[in-house]
Amino acid sequence: MSNVAEIQAALPTLGNDELRQVEQSVRQLYRARNAGIIFDDAYGVWTEADQASAAAEVFEMLDREEGRSDAAGTR
Repeated sequence: MSNVAEIQAALPTLGNDELRQVEQSVRQLYRARNAGIIFDDAYGVWTEADQASAAAEVFEMLDREEGRSDAAGTR
């Protein structure tokens, strides 16, 4: 089993405090590597991957809404 699969399997078993510690560790690694960071402030790190994921969610939502409008004949 890969390291990523092992980590993903363990995450649901962690408590909130442990999850925060994992998140902080990941953010510190992003900062140290300075790879794909768009924003880095007191709220945390926002990466290119975060940006792409957020955009994909918005586009998916817009596509669903557009489909509803087309089906209702409001377009």
